[in-house]
Amino acid sequence: MPVTIVSDTCHYLPRAVVAEQGIREVSLYVHSGDLVQRESDITDYDAYYDSLRTTAELPTTSQPSIGDFLAVYEPLIEAGHEIVSIHLAGGMSGTVRSAEQAREQLGERAERVYVIDSKTACGGQGLVMLEAAAAAAAGADGAAVAQRARDARAQLKMWFAIDTLEYLRRGGRIAGAQAWLGTALKIKPILSVESEITPVERVRTSRRAFERMVDLLRSRHEDGADAWMVQHIQAPEEAAELVARGQAIFGNDPVLTSEIGPVIGTHVGPGLLGAGALPGSFL
Repeated sequence: MPVTIVSDTCHYLPRAVVAEQGIREVSLYVHSGDLVQRESDITDYDAYYDSLRTTAELPTTSQPSIGDFLAVYEPLIEAGHEIVSIHLAGGMSGTVRSAEQAREQLGERAERVYVIDSKTACGGQGLVMLEAAAAAAAGADGAAVAQRARDARAQLKMWFAIDTLEYLRRGGRIAGAQAWLGTALKIKPILSVESEITPVERVRTSRRAFERMVDLLRSRHEDGADAWMVQHIQAPEEAAELVARGQAIFGNDPVLTSEIGPVIGTHVGPGLLGAGALPGSFL
């Protein structure tokens, strides 16, 4: 049976890559006052982040429903596919649990659906998905594709630098970085995602944060990781500079460069710069 990769919308792979790989998506939601939108329907990121900077009350976000997942799963199963469904870290969102509950409702057909908690988000999630998609394209069955995704996640390391902890604090997602709120220093936090948002280190300037991101990419190259990515939120110039530095380190282009969308962006705020890598057999 052919294997289809399903995910939520929090990987932020370029749209052309999603289409090329045949990845199916189940959207999360953004709630702004009485307005509820699928994240997949929000395409003007500049307007969204401009609003985010000035709003007194942050939007909220929510996971897809079980029905949203079944609407994607059932036609694929009826068409004879197996499904490997790879999702945003369960420590950050209930999305993966919704996927598991949808799978449970499939009865005997559930054995054809593999639900995976990526334990990461954004570009890290995207790299894991691309590794799984490469296995599926090579003819692996659902169990083998799912295992490839798990193996890729075990080798993934990614980081992101943000301008302020304020958005994480206001959105209740600050987790292990809570202790940093009490500092008198104006800091630039560097964080990771290991099931939940995890503090790595703090530096005092944006430039130092940038150089630390370069150092972290260099450490990945030294470890043998060759599939790397860069993402940002309203920081295209910094992202382009990081891509140039990464190209000099790795000797190849990033697997992906893209902007992070509203669901994750609401919780971390504009100005994010992210990067990571894994050993990529899909290159």
